[in-house]
Order: sequence, then C-alpha cells, then structure tokens
Amino acid sequence: MTPRPEGPGADHPLALRSRMLAALRAFFAGRGFVEVETPVRVAAPALETHIDAEPSGDRWLRTSPELHMKRLLARGWPRLFQMGPCFRRGERGELHHPEYTMLEWYRAPGDAAAILGDLRALLPEAALAACGRPAARRGGIEIPLDGPWEILTVADAFRRWAGWDPVEAFDADRFDLDLVDRVEPALPRDRPVVLTEYPAAAAALARLKPSDPRVAERWEAYLGGVELANAYSELTDPAEQRARFEACAAGRRARNRDVYPLDESFLSTLARMPPAGGAALGVDRLAMLLAGADSLDAVMAFRE
Repeated sequence: MTPRPEGPGADHPLALRSRMLAALRAFFAGRGFVEVETPVRVAAPALETHIDAEPSGDRWLRTSPELHMKRLLARGWPRLFQMGPCFRRGERGELHHPEYTMLEWYRAPGDAAAILGDLRALLPEAALAACGRPAARRGGIEIPLDGPWEILTVADAFRRWAGWDPVEAFDADRFDLDLVDRVEPALPRDRPVVLTEYPAAAAALARLKPSDPRVAERWEAYLGGVELANAYSELTDPAEQRARFEACAAGRRARNRDVYPLDESFLSTLARMPPAGGAALGVDRLAMLLAGADSLDAVMAFRE
C-alpha cells in the first residue's frame, strides 16, 4: 500500500481528490449538464447478476443512481450528472470498498459513442487540475490521458488473450472468470484502453447494436488494467427491459442470491425516455490512479 502523508497540504491525496472533484463538476457544468441528487435508500435496486445491495430497513442502499436518473431523462431533462455515495455488500479490497463514490452522467439525445467522447475530454482536464499533468499512474507506469487510446472489441480481446469468442458462444461463468483472470491482466498499461461491443447477455440495460444484435452498445474503460468506467447506449424498450430484469432475477435465484423487486416506477416511464447514453465512473478509483496510489484506502478520508 502506498504510504500517504498524515498532515494537510497540497500534496496530500485528500487535497488532490478535492481538486479532482471540483474539476469534474466544472467540466459538466461548463457543458450544460444539470447536477442532481437522487435517493440513496431505494425500494428496488437495479437487478444485476453479481451485484448485491446492502439492506437498509425495508429498503436498500443504492448500488447506483441509474434508474432514478433515467426517470429524470424521461421527464425531459437532457443532460444530467451526479456524484454521490453508493454501496455494494461484501466488496472489500484494494480496488473495492462497500461504500464508494460514483459519478454518473447521461445525455439525450446521445449514445455510448457520445459518452466516450465526454470521457476522453473529461479525464485530461480532471488530471491536470488534480495533479498538474494530464496523466494517471499505475504500478509506476505513466498513462497519458491526452494521447492515443486503444479501442478493442470484447471478441478481439477474448480471442487474443482467453482463446475463445464470447460473442459466438457465450458462457456467463467462463466470461466473468476469463475477463478478470486473463483479459484484464493482459490489457496495455501505458495508455487508456476501451473494451467495446459486449455480448448481449452481458449488458442488461444496454441497447443492442442494430447491425449485430449479438452485441450491445456498451463499453468499459481501463487505466493501468483497472476498470474505471462503464457506459451504454441506453435501452428504452420497457417490455425488453422487464424481460431482462426477470431473467436476471431467475439467475440470482438459481445462485441463491437475494432477488429484489422490479422497479415499476422506472419501467413505467421508460417508454418516454429519449435515445440516450450514460456512464458510471468510479470516483475513488480515478483519484487513486491520479495519485499513483496502490489502493483506494490512500484516497479515502476513512477506511471504516
């Protein structure tokens, strides 16, 4: 773990984090995005196969503000962002914490490609404000954020480093294991990397690619092999979204995991949502990478 100075000062990771947060807000405010706050305790967390919500009385602590922010898109707000606490039960490690800060943003009209454009503009600005250079660091390797980015399809990455194509023959358990154990460790470390065109079965809230419905308009961005952001062209078909949630619920039930109720308020407004793109970015991970630290603990005020 990277040691950090205990006293205050401009070089302290918390000071770097503060400058970064200000830069993130300034970036979106300067582009006409409205900052919003949505409930932290929710009646229905988004159903995802491997993410467990923390109970809070008769509700749950949110794992993401996604569903509420999409309801605001359906009300006619075209550009939204939010930074705030999210929670995932049972996650603890150098890159995981049960309470963490998420940045989410949405644009309508928009899609995953437009959101990637936002990210490519956002990261150099945030880095320059936070640490005086448009770069991140991981394992002693400098990662320029204003230089070339490598874009790979999931199929290409898996064929190269895992020896199979999950688009041709999807296997959920094998996909998750090989992504973590074989693909992510092999990603280039000296530049940002984006994995695109996820198998349709691995993108529960994303729109499918019209020219190839086997894949979804979803990407994930990595810095130094660390997953930083996840984005979609958003699914706006309520019947299809309900079917995907129900399939996810069945998968969770088969794995003896908690099954949450469907968010009927979200589903009832989905048909009114315009074509949109959205992303979720791990704020703590970004601060860690800009500080060149080894663990999230280095950039969080408390480790409780």
